[in-house]
Amino acid sequence: MTFIENDDGRTAVEQSSEPVTGARLIPRITIQAFCEHSQTAQIIEDTTHDRRMSKVALTTHNGGMDGAVETYRTNPTPNLIIVETTQPAERIEASLARLAEVCDASTRVIVIGHVNDVMLYRSLIRAGVSEYLVMPVTSATIINAITDLFAGEGSAPIGRSVAFMSAKGGAGASTISHNVAWAIAKSLRQDVLVMDLDLPFGTAGLDFNQDPPQGIADAVYANDKMDAVMLDRLMSKAANHINLLAAPATLDRTYDLGERSFEQIIELSQKTVPVVVLDIPHLWTAWVRHTLAAVDEIVIVAEPDLANLRNAKSIADMVKSLRPSENEPTVVINKTGIAKRPEIPPSEFASSIECRLAGQIAFDPAIFGTAANNGQMIAEVSATHKVNEIFRSIGMQVTGRAALETSKRGGGMKLPELFRMRKRA
Repeated sequence: MTFIENDDGRTAVEQSSEPVTGARLIPRITIQAFCEHSQTAQIIEDTTHDRRMSKVALTTHNGGMDGAVETYRTNPTPNLIIVETTQPAERIEASLARLAEVCDASTRVIVIGHVNDVMLYRSLIRAGVSEYLVMPVTSATIINAITDLFAGEGSAPIGRSVAFMSAKGGAGASTISHNVAWAIAKSLRQDVLVMDLDLPFGTAGLDFNQDPPQGIADAVYANDKMDAVMLDRLMSKAANHINLLAAPATLDRTYDLGERSFEQIIELSQKTVPVVVLDIPHLWTAWVRHTLAAVDEIVIVAEPDLANLRNAKSIADMVKSLRPSENEPTVVINKTGIAKRPEIPPSEFASSIECRLAGQIAFDPAIFGTAANNGQMIAEVSATHKVNEIFRSIGMQVTGRAALETSKRGGGMKLPELFRMRKRA
């Protein structure tokens, strides 16, 4: 990107359309574009023919800025929004402030405008807009801008890592993690990677009715050679937006793993997939401890009895000491309402271990047993079952979208700065 001098003496922006030699593939992100001209929409659609965009899910819409605002009042925002506007400079910032009110904080935004002014460019970048491109643009220009955001050497990871762990064996962390992953994929329409870290006894392959020839064990034992291309090859497609690194679930070898065995795989996954769900077995080893210290969110799954309470308290206290400045663990109480069983009330359970209660799931052996035996998710067995909404709620919480559900996404894109700019004006 270079700066040029206009006839009136104002400095403006000129973007380069030269392709980046040897650029990496853009990760599995969702992009939605809102255009005011059909020609712009066609230019954006032409980007899908570039090899770097092979993993990207791209859709274009009409309506420009107003269309984006109306769409995201009732729909989740993607990883990247591209919005075209023909508005003058003084109106663009106000329109973006409206978009901020309905936009996820993690969503990135590229604005395509018709005002060639470096002062506007600098103002939008300070406010949190990822890039401002000036018409006319080419497909190569747009691809380069996306590549810089998501595939450049200094680009931040796009993925959020969420670990599920049972407080006691059989509490149901695997089942809940898989169904929450499904709910996230279907609700947000973003790719999710399920990593089954229980190498000898993992059930992700069974639950998704998959028997992939390769999986998490191949990734672990190829750690030194692991890169984005190999990770992509090892992942299997379980459903639309659902990717799987299944456990071998065999006992032909022992799995004596080192403390950092999964570290590189998780970090690499976060660079290529928007949401990474870790199904962690109920055991306590150096690698489990290290993994829990490194992930973004931790969900403890427990049954409402004393043994689960004791174990959940131990896990929560350890996690808080390992990551004092990170989010506290959340707890999901599973299998509530078993006949004649004395139970600790879920709210009391959560307050006792000083964790936020993310949800409680009633004991329903018929629906869960049917899903398990058929290799299906609960939503596939019964799309109207009320537990699906609980899975969706947990998914929105662990992906940072819980506030969005009630306040319609206030404060995305770092655009609160725009509100301060408007007040100063």
